[in-house]
Amino acid sequence: MNPQNSPSAESDDLDFVITRMFDAPRTLVFQAWTDPKHVANWWGPKGFANPVCTMDVRPGGAHRVVMRSPDGVDYPVTGFFKEIVEPERLVMTMDCSEHPAEWHDAVKPDREPNDTNPVGVMIQTVTFEDVDGKTRLTIRTRFKSRAIQQAMLKLGMTEGWSSSLDRLADELARMK
Repeated sequence: MNPQNSPSAESDDLDFVITRMFDAPRTLVFQAWTDPKHVANWWGPKGFANPVCTMDVRPGGAHRVVMRSPDGVDYPVTGFFKEIVEPERLVMTMDCSEHPAEWHDAVKPDREPNDTNPVGVMIQTVTFEDVDGKTRLTIRTRFKSRAIQQAMLKLGMTEGWSSSLDRLADELARMK
């Protein structure tokens, strides 16, 4: 894990939190999170591509990113923006119901056959804090249960986000 990351699964609630400091102004980091041409370059772990990336960045606007793994498996993430405070905060829903059945089985092996979204709809809050011209980015993802949170951690959520944030740092360097 990158030492710049500060991940945690907070034991007193249902959140996963990861924080990273970027040597870039928060307006630029915010742009990298809200412009689909930039998001497509960094979203997902190293080796993943994003052949689909659409964003209607306004309250109620939809977003959709289709992450494609190196072996060609698609992992769509969809949702809606709930709150946008430029350049301070984004709040959005995250829905992985279109992920492959094998992924859902890994998250919740005992799921019912008609349970097509055992993870549920997550709420993700991203904050962009100005720290002397740099940006402290904090991603907080809320799960519907502690069991789902723990399953996502076992599947590599910390490593996945750490890799994505490495890619975001590279994208920010290109944007400067």
